[in-house]
Amino acid sequence: MGVCMPRKPGHKDYEAKKFKALLEKLLQATGESYRQASEAAGLDSSAVSRYMTGTRPSRGACIALADHFRMNPNDMLLTAGYEPLRFFDRQEVDLSQVRPRTARILEKLERITDPEVRDRLYEVIDVVLDSHLQIQPEHTSQQDKEKKRGVVPEPADVT
Repeated sequence: MGVCMPRKPGHKDYEAKKFKALLEKLLQATGESYRQASEAAGLDSSAVSRYMTGTRPSRGACIALADHFRMNPNDMLLTAGYEPLRFFDRQEVDLSQVRPRTARILEKLERITDPEVRDRLYEVIDVVLDSHLQIQPEHTSQQDKEKKRGVVPEPADVT
């Protein structure tokens, strides 16, 4: 007779059918094979195949898959029977509440599928905005800040 152990916090019952249905929907939308999706998510090549046959993915695998399919990781975690992580709680931006030009730029950024390219663009935009708003990085010295603003330091008294 086995001993009944209490469930670990954050561990719900896993419903393989629900997870499989979600993966099928995502795979159909991307047109990827199990192998392609597994590798694109940074998992071993047979990972998605195992999940489709009932193996429960780890939290890390859920996060990797969510990143690949460009969805909130908490949705993937919940479908796999895990508690959501506060780290991934985010509020969607209601584009109707921002200026039309801002909304168009955000929509274009979201269409960029390569996360490295998207991150580089975010960095460029951040630097340009900081420059325009005259926000200086914290590590910049006061002397560097004055040079950028065109302040010429007083000559030192040599007498």
